[in-house]
Amino acid sequence: MDGPKRINIKPGTAVLIVQKKDQQSGKLTEGVVKKILTKSASHRHGIKVLLASGAIGRVKKVKTE
Repeated sequence: MDGPKRINIKPGTAVLIVQKKDQQSGKLTEGVVKKILTKSASHRHGIKVLLASGAIGRVKKVKTE
């Protein structure tokens, strides 16, 4: 599963991420991006971000409202 491209993710964007501890179960965590941690334009496992809540994980889906 390809994560979204970095160009589509900005601070303030609502996203669903998978944290390292939840990779086996695939449990998603919802939150708002505080900082983008991945420097490259894309990553095969998803762009790594820091959420406002302090959770760190790879973006699996950008929420659209």
